[in-house]
Amino acid sequence: MNKIWMSVVIAALFEVGWVIGLKHASGVWEWAGTFIAIVVSFYLMIAASRTLPVGTVYAVFVGLGTAGTVIAEIVLFGAEIQLAKLVMIGTLLLGVIGLKLLSHGKTEEKGGA
Repeated sequence: MNKIWMSVVIAALFEVGWVIGLKHASGVWEWAGTFIAIVVSFYLMIAASRTLPVGTVYAVFVGLGTAGTVIAEIVLFGAEIQLAKLVMIGTLLLGVIGLKLLSHGKTEEKGGA
């Protein structure tokens, strides 16, 4: 995985942080952390979209963020585990992986131009 795609993955991890922060933050420091996560998340996503196709970056960012948020809610906050939900997350992740694989050739072309 190249550096630009890694920044999309890191942006998605920060997205998970700020989405959870929006729901669970109650103090000043938690809100400050949420704000920082928003800034870092969008900065990394926007920076990646300068090189990679914007639609693909956004789809991967949102897909990984959605899957990560659901998994974090289950692991960290004891949300109910539903088989159908896990199957849908798996399907979502397959789509994200497919988009990344399909955009691989375009990334190399843009990088060389």
